[in-house]
Amino acid sequence: MTERIINYRGCFICGEDNPVGLKLDFFFDRENKKAWAEFVPGLEHEGYRNLLHGGIISSLLDEVMAKVILADEIPVVTSRLTVEFKKPARIGEKLRAEGWVTGHKGRAYFTAGQLLGSDGRVVAEASGVYIRAEGKLVELLSQSLPEK
Repeated sequence: MTERIINYRGCFICGEDNPVGLKLDFFFDRENKKAWAEFVPGLEHEGYRNLLHGGIISSLLDEVMAKVILADEIPVVTSRLTVEFKKPARIGEKLRAEGWVTGHKGRAYFTAGQLLGSDGRVVAEASGVYIRAEGKLVELLSQSLPEK
């Protein structure tokens, strides 16, 4: 079963209210325990000529790895993000970002992710550590959620 993961209003990657954001929708596949999103970069996302900027790649991977945790309604913030760039991603190419949890200890969630090209090649791989928010930080993060 696949379900849509909630977006934060002003987020650069998923925020519907961000005028310069990517406005991506993220989904959670409960059977495979993966979060995913698809994205087609435009010229405004270019780094080198006709290639997607590495910062956008890193942001996509950070978001999809956080979203896999958020799918279970656990608010987290990024503690560590490591990205290894494998192959270039072309402007205009449909890309798929995937993220999954690899472990959990206390408030820390360990994740992995990848960005795949339209031909299935691995564009980039990532790992991350996300910390479950508590107290006032939860209140601060919840201010970004859509109004019900």
